[in-house]
Amino acid sequence: MHSTIYSIEYSNMNLDNTKAQMRKGLLELCVLSIIEKIEMYPSDIIQKLKSSKMIVVEGTLYPLLNRLLKSELVSYNWKESNSGPPRKYYVITAEGKAALKELKSTWKDMEAAVNNSLN
Repeated sequence: MHSTIYSIEYSNMNLDNTKAQMRKGLLELCVLSIIEKIEMYPSDIIQKLKSSKMIVVEGTLYPLLNRLLKSELVSYNWKESNSGPPRKYYVITAEGKAALKELKSTWKDMEAAVNNSLN
């Protein structure tokens, strides 16, 4: 019996990890897609992701935004805030748009492959 409980707990831990890794793998695609439409402040990006059932925290988003900045896929503009210091608003670059187009194409191929595997 103890072995069965351990097996279930281990299985649930692996499943949670797999789901987290799947979300993490798609996060760059989602963030680029969100800021393609309009420049956004990070907390607004998080809200948009959460409303799409993509669970994300600041500790995940900021390192991603920094990687995207270093890769020149995004840039930012400073905007004055009514409630404090100026804020960074992130915007997609031309390189980011090209990368997003490629990521969307890859996603469509992967989605089709996964759907075929599930049927």
